[in-house]
Amino acid sequence: MKKFFSASALWQQPGLAIIRIIVGMLLIYHGWEVFDSIKMKEYTAWNTFKDYSAAFMVYMGKTAELIGGILLTLGLFTRIACIIITGTMLFIVFFVGHGKFWYEDQHPFLFVLLALIFFFTGPGRWNLDQLIFGRNNGRG
Repeated sequence: MKKFFSASALWQQPGLAIIRIIVGMLLIYHGWEVFDSIKMKEYTAWNTFKDYSAAFMVYMGKTAELIGGILLTLGLFTRIACIIITGTMLFIVFFVGHGKFWYEDQHPFLFVLLALIFFFTGPGRWNLDQLIFGRNNGRG
């Protein structure tokens, strides 16, 4: 019980991994809409994309969500995945949304914050980065 109330980490690496996998799967779920032509057509009709190449922007965004989610779930090229997710979600917050990340655009902004956590901490346990690039020695 003493450790529970202490400031030291509690099940840090497995906890990060579980959260990373869940966040990745949520992004895959959102990105999977790239295969739903009806949904994609709805997105391209939004006034937000009037000044852009609508179809290109919508398909790029959904593809970025899907690829970022897959990479994050697997813990493969985690920091690259985090950059993809952060860039995509910031675009959604400030260009597709109204930039009110404290209220209206909170959902995509939370993905930004979660991606930044994994960018700085790494993927946690159970990841392919570890197999490809070797074990992390625990130093930042």
